[in-house]
Amino acid sequence: MKKAGILNRHLSGALAELGHGDGVLVCDAGMPVPDGPRVVDLAFRAGVPSFAEVLDGLLAELVVEGATAATEVREANAECAALLDLRLPALELVPHERLKELSAGARLIVRTGEARPYANVLLRCGVFF
Repeated sequence: MKKAGILNRHLSGALAELGHGDGVLVCDAGMPVPDGPRVVDLAFRAGVPSFAEVLDGLLAELVVEGATAATEVREANAECAALLDLRLPALELVPHERLKELSAGARLIVRTGEARPYANVLLRCGVFF
């Protein structure tokens, strides 16, 4: 049994299968989930787990070389926008409709219980060397 890091067996296993360039969408409870990508649904109740908790857990385990979020997050969810700016300084912003299109190409989608709008980010995996 693991003693640290992500303990959810489905999420931990999915992360181990990721490679350079793969996309991981971390999304709120309201983001449409496209057919195709593997989904690990962590949502339990509204707000649990939060987007911030899940994002921080993933960033502790992944090498991320790029990230994309919706432009609308700036006005609709300033707290999330500030979190994304702090954690992902090279963040690219696109319209929400474009983010939804891009999410169809993700290898993994991690759905949180976040209940605030536009708490979504598409991470692009890098390499550790």
